[in-house]
Amino acid sequence: MSEETSTETKKEEQAAKEEKQNDGVSKNRLAFPEAAIVRVMKTHLDKEKMIKKDVKIAMNKWLEKMCAIVSKQMNKFPYVMMNINEFKEGIKTFEKLAEFEMEKNRILAHMDAIKKDIGKLERDLGKVEEDLMET
Repeated sequence: MSEETSTETKKEEQAAKEEKQNDGVSKNRLAFPEAAIVRVMKTHLDKEKMIKKDVKIAMNKWLEKMCAIVSKQMNKFPYVMMNINEFKEGIKTFEKLAEFEMEKNRILAHMDAIKKDIGKLERDLGKVEEDLMET
């Protein structure tokens, strides 16, 4: 009987040790297959880059959250059958964020061009030379 107890205790300790190593996250609790996530990430990373386990888990959890947000948005529609139009409405917020980022970059590039024009006009008008003479 003590051998059975000893064996069970060892198995329990081993299971607890493995759970600690996995940070309490078993593969059964993740929403998406890890291999699919890694495959997508690697297509957009440099070939020499490696992905740590905690990054894979964090990406999986983040994707699960995004899926939940989109699903909640789609659930606001009264329809029983969800089609592509409801999906597009669900992701509209994220699409707008991408558009916002592009617009921000466009505005920043335009501001840089304006700054260069101002510098050129100041040189043409002699402001830079006057500032140098005063000092």
